[in-house]
Amino acid sequence: MKILALGDIVGVRMVEQLSRELWAMRKRLGVDCVVANGENATDIHGLSREDAERLLDGGVDLLTSGNHIWGKRDLVPLLEEESRVLRPANYPPAAPGSGYATIDVCGWRMLCINVMGTVFTDQLADPFDTVEKILARESGSYDLALLDIHAEATAEKLALARVFDGRINIIFGTHTHVQTADECILPRGTGYITDLGMCGPTDGILGTDAEAVIRKFRTHMPQKFTPAQGKLQLQGALFELDGAMKVKKVERVRI
Repeated sequence: MKILALGDIVGVRMVEQLSRELWAMRKRLGVDCVVANGENATDIHGLSREDAERLLDGGVDLLTSGNHIWGKRDLVPLLEEESRVLRPANYPPAAPGSGYATIDVCGWRMLCINVMGTVFTDQLADPFDTVEKILARESGSYDLALLDIHAEATAEKLALARVFDGRINIIFGTHTHVQTADECILPRGTGYITDLGMCGPTDGILGTDAEAVIRKFRTHMPQKFTPAQGKLQLQGALFELDGAMKVKKVERVRI
């Protein structure tokens, strides 16, 4: 089994490209399931219902997210209706939607969990405790598990990965839009990478128009951020599992 995890999708141009090309890419790479972080898909400022549906129809099996998931109001009803679109599980229970879901992958039940880190970001519930509770609650109802840690600090991502090594098959980080070069199989068998990177324009700064970001740093004045122009690149990681659902290979992807 091959599972492709895609980094943060940035901008509608990337949404359009994925909706055109992802099914063919899946076939070419032999991919059985695609999980993507969609929180910046609608021109950096969240995820609209329309773009979420385009991605799901275009070959993404499940969308994870992060702190920008609330940027588009029309997504809120979809979070309640569509189990394949997640918000971080450590938001308060009163928040719309769910932070985890179980999807079918080649007849296997894959539990997908999405949490936010709390270092340099919003002070949400403890992500370690949140994941522990989900695993306990869903015990016996899944065959393999996947975790997206949407976090700023690499140490926090690594700490979560070490705690859940051997209990969650696939763990990856998102949020920084910078792909890390530490893909590996951890000592107890979990496939891991600290950050998948992003799927979006490479000519700007983290997918955003460079001039606006530079003005923000140099003036500390509010700026309107828009997606950069130029070449689009898909970044992520491909996890290959054997018949016993053990990860046997982790490969960075840049297309």
